[in-house]
Amino acid sequence: MTARSVPTVATLFHGGVIWTGTETTDALLIADGVVLAVGEQAHAQPCDAQVDLAGGFLMPSFGDGHAHPLYGGLESAGPAVRACSSVDEIVAAVGEFAAANPHEEWIVGASYDGSLVPAGLFDARWLDAAVPDRPVVLRAWDYHTFWVNSVALQRAGITADTPDPVLGEIPRRSDGSVLGTLREWGATDLVAAVMPPRDEAVRIAALSAAADYFLARGVTWVQDAWVEPADVDTYLAAAAQGALRMRFNLAFYADPRHFDTQITQFASASDRVEATKSPLLTANTVKFFADGVVENETGALLAPYCSGLHSHGMTLWEGDSLAEAARRVDDLGLQIHIHAIGDAAVRQALDAIEYVVRQNGPRDRRPVIAHAQLVDDADIGRFAELGVIPNVQPLWAQMDALMTVLTIPRLGAERADKQYRIRSLESSGAALAFGSDWPVSSGAPLDGIAVAVSRQTAEGAPEGGWTPEEIIPIEQALSSYTAGVAYQAFAESDWGRLVPGASADLVWLEGDPTRTAALDLPALRIRATYLQGQPVYSAEQ
Repeated sequence: MTARSVPTVATLFHGGVIWTGTETTDALLIADGVVLAVGEQAHAQPCDAQVDLAGGFLMPSFGDGHAHPLYGGLESAGPAVRACSSVDEIVAAVGEFAAANPHEEWIVGASYDGSLVPAGLFDARWLDAAVPDRPVVLRAWDYHTFWVNSVALQRAGITADTPDPVLGEIPRRSDGSVLGTLREWGATDLVAAVMPPRDEAVRIAALSAAADYFLARGVTWVQDAWVEPADVDTYLAAAAQGALRMRFNLAFYADPRHFDTQITQFASASDRVEATKSPLLTANTVKFFADGVVENETGALLAPYCSGLHSHGMTLWEGDSLAEAARRVDDLGLQIHIHAIGDAAVRQALDAIEYVVRQNGPRDRRPVIAHAQLVDDADIGRFAELGVIPNVQPLWAQMDALMTVLTIPRLGAERADKQYRIRSLESSGAALAFGSDWPVSSGAPLDGIAVAVSRQTAEGAPEGGWTPEEIIPIEQALSSYTAGVAYQAFAESDWGRLVPGASADLVWLEGDPTRTAALDLPALRIRATYLQGQPVYSAEQ
C-alpha cells in the first residue's frame, strides 16, 4: 500500500440522507481528503471520528460553470447599489459612499438594476446631483453596461462628436448630447482605459470575499469566465498568500480587436499558473463573446428585434473569424468557452466548434457554450452531436422584472417562449452543466435549482411554471450543478460524485432537496461545506 492509501483519520458521516450523485445511502466514510466507502461498506470499516448529519442531506459540493468571482468580490469595495430599487436610492447610495470616502479619486461600483428605467437608459445628470466633482462609474447587473456621470465622460473624452465605437454604443439625448449610459466593450473601454487600477490588496481581498460567498452556498469549484492579464497576476498573488480557499479555473478573455496579440500570451499565462502547482488554481480555458445581451439589444438574433432599434443585434466576430480564432485556441490544447445569448450567436458558436472539429480532428475537447438563452429548433441537437456542453443559468428561466420589462418586449412573446430550453437540451443528449454568472445574478445553486424545477418566480408565478415543458426533475438539476460541472472541468474522476477514490468535496444541507417544495429550496440552510474532507464553511461559525 502507498502512503496515500493509509488513512490517518477516517471520518464517518451518518444520521441523514447521503446522495452520491446517482443513489442515496446512509453512510459515507472519508480519509485523507478522499471518499473511502459508502453505505454498508462505510459502516463496516473502523473510523476515528463521526459526523451526525442530524437528519440532514449530504451530497457532492456544487460547482459553478460560469461566474465572475473577482468582479463579484469587488462589489463590496464600492457603493452598495445592488439592492437599490429606484434611481433615487442608487443616487443616494453613491452620494453616501462618496461622502464617506473623500480620498477616493474615482467612485466605482456595481451592479444596478437596468430595468429600473425604460430601455435601461440612465442619465449622467442623475449621478451628477450626488457627485459633481469626481468620476462615477457604475456597472449594470448585466456587466455589459456602464452608467457614468459627466466628469467620467469628460475624463474619457466622450463628447457629442464621439462616434459609436466598434463593438459598442453611446446612447444620446434627443439634442445629440451624450446620455451617460455606455453599452458593450467598445464604449465601456473608453472609460475603463482612463480609470486608475484597483490596489492589488483590494483585488486579493475581493477574491477572498468571493470564496466566502461561494463556500457559504456549498460551491467549491468556479469557472472564472472573464480573466484578463492583470487578473492572472491577482490570482497568482492570492494563491501565494493562501487567499483562494476553493478551486478556480481561469478562462482568458479573447477580444476580437486584439486576438492576434492575445493568442501568443494564452499559453504562457497558462504555464505560469501551472508552475505554481496550486491544487486550487488551473487555467486551461479561453472565453469568447459571440454577442452581447438581449436587454441591450446587442444579443445576436436570427430575426430582428421587435423594436428594430438594433435590427439583428451585435455580432462581435465577423465572418469566419470566430471559427478561426477557436481553432487557434484548440491548437494550444485549451478549452473553448463561448458566451452566446441570441439564437444567431448560438448558431455561430456551434458552427465555429464544428469547424474546429473538422480542421483539428477528434479529441476530448469539451467546448462550452454559455447561456444559450435562445436556441433555434434546428440547433438543439447539434450540442450533443458536436460534444458541446451547454452551460445554462437556470435562475434566469423565470418571469421576473428583467424578463417582463426588458426581454420579452424585445423578443416578442412567441420567440421569448423559446428561451432557456433546459429540458430540450438535456433530452437531446447534451452534457448539461449549470452556472450562475454571479454577480450578474445570485451565485446560490439552490436559487437556480428552484427555478429549474419550477420555472416560477419566488412568488410562485405563473401557476404551473413558465414554459413548463422545460422543467427538469430535481435529481437532474442537482446533477447539472455537480457532476455536470465536474465534467465541464475535466474533473469527473476527481469530484462531482461521492464514490470511492473521489475527493471528499461535500455540502451538508439541513433538509432533503428532493423532498422539498421548489419554492422552499432557496431557504434550505447550508450546514457545512467541505473541500478535500476539510470543513471550509460552517453555519455554526
